[in-house]
This record gives sequence, C-alpha cells and structure tokens, in this order.
Amino acid sequence: MSEEPSDLEFKDEGQAIGLVHILRSLPKKEFASLVRRIDVAVDPAKRIDVPAQVARALLLSAELRDPGRLGDAAAELLFRIAEAGGRLRVDAAPPGLDLLLARGLVFPCQFPGSPPSSRGSLDLCFPIAFMLQLKSWSGEDTRSARALLSQVSQEVATSIASHYLGRTAAPPLSLALEDAFVVLTTPDKLSTELRNLPPQERKLLHAVEEVGGEVDTEELLEMEREPVRLRGAAGATPSRRGVGFSLERRGFLVPVHPNRHIIPTEVALLVGAERLAEREELRRRIRDQVAREDYIPQRARFAHDLTPLAVGLAMAVQAGEGEIRPGVGTPKSLISKMSTRFGRTPDSIALTSALSRIAGLWGEAALSPDAPPGALRLGEVGYLLYKTWRRGAAWDESRPNGELLRVSGEAREAGAVGVVRSIVVEALQELGDGQWAPWGAFAQYLTADGRTPGLTRLLQKQAQKLGIELAEPIEIARRMALETLPILGVVDLAEPDEGDHVVGPMLRITPRGRAWLAGHALHADDGGGKFIDSQTLRVGNSARLAHVMELNALTEVGNVEGDLDLILTPRTLALAIGTGIDPAILRTRLEAIAPLPDPIERQLTQASTVLGRAEFVEAAGFIWIDDPEVRRMLSTRRSTADLFVNPSPPSGLLVAAGVDLDKLSRRCRTLGVEILQGGEVHYARSTPPSRRGRKTEPPPSSTGAVSSVRADTTRRRRSVI
Repeated sequence: MSEEPSDLEFKDEGQAIGLVHILRSLPKKEFASLVRRIDVAVDPAKRIDVPAQVARALLLSAELRDPGRLGDAAAELLFRIAEAGGRLRVDAAPPGLDLLLARGLVFPCQFPGSPPSSRGSLDLCFPIAFMLQLKSWSGEDTRSARALLSQVSQEVATSIASHYLGRTAAPPLSLALEDAFVVLTTPDKLSTELRNLPPQERKLLHAVEEVGGEVDTEELLEMEREPVRLRGAAGATPSRRGVGFSLERRGFLVPVHPNRHIIPTEVALLVGAERLAEREELRRRIRDQVAREDYIPQRARFAHDLTPLAVGLAMAVQAGEGEIRPGVGTPKSLISKMSTRFGRTPDSIALTSALSRIAGLWGEAALSPDAPPGALRLGEVGYLLYKTWRRGAAWDESRPNGELLRVSGEAREAGAVGVVRSIVVEALQELGDGQWAPWGAFAQYLTADGRTPGLTRLLQKQAQKLGIELAEPIEIARRMALETLPILGVVDLAEPDEGDHVVGPMLRITPRGRAWLAGHALHADDGGGKFIDSQTLRVGNSARLAHVMELNALTEVGNVEGDLDLILTPRTLALAIGTGIDPAILRTRLEAIAPLPDPIERQLTQASTVLGRAEFVEAAGFIWIDDPEVRRMLSTRRSTADLFVNPSPPSGLLVAAGVDLDKLSRRCRTLGVEILQGGEVHYARSTPPSRRGRKTEPPPSSTGAVSSVRADTTRRRRSVI
C-alpha cells in the first residue's frame, strides 16, 4: 500500500467499486486507523492479504442488515448513496457521515474522470458488497438487480457468483457477487452478455419478458418445454440442467421465494429494446394519424410545477403540524388538513406526500445543505419527485389507494405496474412531444404493445395473491396519464373541441416534462428569489432546499401555485426571536434566499432591539412580612440567610428553591418568627426522642404546597396575626 492517497481507478465512470479494491487503495495510516477502530485481528501469514481479511470482518457488521441501528440521519444517508449507485458527491460532511466513516461503511474517494473536488466537497463511496447486504428500503425498485441479489438463497448466489468469477465462489457471498453486480448494472457489459447468449436461452428470456418479466415455476417449465417435473413442498422445482437454470446462473432470471422467477429491471430494459423494431410500424401509423389531425384545443389546463406544493407540505410537516411515523402511511386526517390549507384535491396531496416522504423531503436530510435532498436546488426537486415516481415502490396506480406505505410486507411490491409506467412514458415521447394527442391514440398504443397481455395476466395473479382488486392495464395507464402526470407537472390536459371526434381528453408534454423524460432537470434561470412586497418572499429555483427549510421558523407558507411564496410578518419574526434564534442568523438565512429590502431591514432591526433584561430566579414560595426589621433580621442572620433569595421584593421574602415549608418554619422559629399557612401556625414535622416503654404523640400534620405564607414576631407576648 502506498503512503499517499491514490484514486480508485475504474474505467467506467458509472461503475460501482468493490470493497477490497477500496481497502487496498487506502493510505497506510488511514487503513491502520480503520483496523484499530473496528478491532479486527489480522494475520499477514494467511493465504489472503490483510485488506481481504478486513473486508470479511466489515461484512459481519450488524448495521448493514439493520441500518436503523445507526440512527435516522446515518441510515438515510446510506440509502441516498446506494440510490446514487454507490457513489455520491456532497458539498460538505452531512449529518451521520462521521458515524459511517468510523464504522468503515462509507469511504471518501476520488471518482475517475470527475472534476477535482471543490473546497469542502467530498466524494463518498459505498462498496458493492455492502449494498448487496442491505434489505430493500422504501422507494427502491424491488425488481432491480441489487434488490433481487440481496434476497437470493445461498445456492443461487453461489451459482451466479461462480459464473462471473470463473471459479467456485467462496464465502462471504456478498463479496463474491461484486463482479456479477458490475456486469448486471453496466449497460455496455450487460449488452455484450446478452448478445453472447445461446439461441435457446435468448428465446426463453424474450418469452418471459413479453409476459411481464415474471413467471412462476410451472409457467417457466412450460416455456422451456421441460418434461421433467420435480415437485417439493413448495410446488414444482426447475431442473438444474435446463435453459432456465442457465439464465439463473447469469442473473438474468432470478428466483424469488416461493416459486417466482423475475427478470431484473436492468436486463428487462435491454431485452425489451430489441422488440421495439417489431412495434415501430404500428407506432408509425398512430403517430402519422395524430400528426395529420393537428389538434389545437381551445380549452386547456396547464400543469404547474409540483415543487412549491411539495416544499410547502414538507415545511408544514417539519413544523410539527402532523404526526408521521416511519414506515406507516400518511394519516388521512393530515391529507384532509393539507388539502384545505393549500386548496388542492386530496388525491394530489396524497400523491405529493407519498413521493416527498420517499424522496426524503420530510426527513432530517432535507435540513442539511451538504447532501441530497437538502443540497438540491429548488429547480431540481421536481425532477427528484418524478424519478421517485418513475422508480416505483412509492405510488401504485393499480390500487384504489395508491400510497404503498399504507400496505405492509410483500404487498408493497409494485409488480407489473412498472412495465405499464414504461409504456406510458414511451407513448408520451412518441405522441405528445410538442403536439396535442387524444387519449384514444394512447389507448391504441398501449393495446398494440406486445407486453399488454402478459401484464394483464400478472396483475390478475398479483390480485389473487394479495386478495384485493387491481385495475386493468388500460385503466392503470389512464390514471397515470390523466391523473398522476398532470399533478407532477409533466402533462397538460385539454378538452377536445366539438368537431374533433376523438376519445377522451387531449394530452401534451410540458417543456418541464420533456426535460425530465430526457433524463435531466430543467434549469430555469429566474435570477434568484425576491420580495414582491414588504411581507412576501418569492423563492427562486436557484435556492437550495435546506436554505428554504431553514426559513420555516420565521415565515408562513403562502402561495404554492406556480411559485413558492413565504409570508414574513413582524409576528413571525418576534416568534422566531422568542424561540432563541439569533437575529444575525435570521438575517443570514433570509439573505441566502433573496436580498433584503428596506422594510424587512427595519423589521429585523426593530425586532432585534433589546429594551432591557430580566433575570429568572427559581423560588419555592413567598412569605409576607409587614415589619421591615423582621425582614432584615431573617435575611441577614446566619441561620436563615440561605433560605431566601437576595434581593427579595418589598413586603416579604422569596424562599429559595429547594427549601421546604418544614425547614423554613423550623429555622424561623429559632429566631422567634412563626410561619402561618391558611391562617394557622405551621408546625414542622418532627418526632422528639422517644423513651423506652413510652409512646410519643406525633406532631400535628401539615398539608398543602409552599405558596404564599405570613410570618410575625413575638415581642412582649405571642400573638398570631
């Protein structure tokens, strides 16, 4: 190992990095510090080198199987790095990073081909072996290669790892599966593997993809025409010598308990791309018909950006307006409340809430400007929500209630809806890019797609398994195109004119949606935020999400229709200062969004002006004493001076905190002063020494809290005032 840091050299910039490769590239001092922190015993005389030994020790970490042990901030950061493919650049150390670095779960590194890190920024690497040990989290595509490889049995994992290693795989299997993961997630390498498939395997893979990318064991055996049926307790078992097993050991057809076989999303995208040419002729006829009509509707409803509503909801939740429990659906009472407050339909609030929660806008990561989503510009939040919907596992249009957090366990799996989502996006790009197209053309497009019959079969099987009623593919596509995408701001809707004779409303992709469908955010230069009047701050798209969330304590959410307006009033400023926020910090937060006009400057100056100071002193009670000589005696004598707060208000003495009424009465009585409570003399609770064989009577009991009591002196004769 070298003394100086060395870059992790991978030819493919989008390729994830292996654990042993990272450990071997660490500087010597940093590697030695890691060994001491995790307290692992290494032996240089072993057959495998020291980094490989440390890698095996790190894989035993319980936090990988249960990230909740790390805390919310560290677990959320771990998921964000995994969603980014195992590599993420942050502007500064986000919350939870120190714990991940100390446990050896995340490593700082320099990505190949990436520009040099700016001052304070960090490049974070999450090794492949660690990603393969994580369980699926909310919002992850359950059909992705990572999710499927993380749940396969030991036998299947061994066969897949051995195929790509070229030798028998040895434990730990997550380390042995790194080469397979690189191939399955790298499009160029995966395309080469698919082209090299034998004809029978390629034919079977295409047949499974045509019926939705998922089959059970009986259907798989029918497709490969396997006459042998080996049956066990869970049903039929595929042969270990058939064509299906050949696809299984390549990771192209992964078995899932109890008897399902699924094509990973990365593989299905490339396999389905080869059949696009077969559907191109029919698509061309539909496109020509739409272009020939040249629809121009007179009444249209233009879609607004979802970002202002999503940020407004996040600020309301961060302010504590609703109780949100992790892993549980958003309360319907909160959805109804937010619908009334922001003037949106409950369906749009429910969809925005589900996507915002999965994207991390409602968590602690939104408050950190150093890592996503808090580090994102406001113009990038909408694209983040679209990607969350596109990935699935957050919203399912096939269910009566689309939020997947409302169901539990395996029922959260999106199933075949992801394929319908892909068809709808393809149809939009073909038909609605730059022109209006009727819904009838989209329905024809979906019906003509060769995957539709297989989708219907998969949805029926999923409905039987879950015991619920799921919608048909055409109905799912209609909900996506006419309900979900307009809320996301991707599609404009319009009513057809009387003479058009078309089916359903008209659709057209917005400029924002065109950029999102192309795979990048729409960066609109709006010149930053500005105050449109003395109280209203209009937030620009260039502001960071975390900086906007910091204004939650001193502003109220106003307009969320098209733009995000925050209301700043003297009342909200006074409340923010009353919570202990320094006025200088308030000024810095506002200036990070927009320049401050003179009225706001005067409000900040007026609200931060200090007219005087008052000191809070804890006290146990107050005794009224009319005689100033008695007050002076009690407050100055050595036996009673420590019982009172000095100075005390006129006409009495403040009893110091922690002094009970019995102690006060006993001490004052030694100086000839009696304490009255409720008009009666208070006697301290004390028991005189008892003599043997003689019973003693207890003193009178006293009740009541120490509040306001009176005291007086005995001069010539005792008198109670």
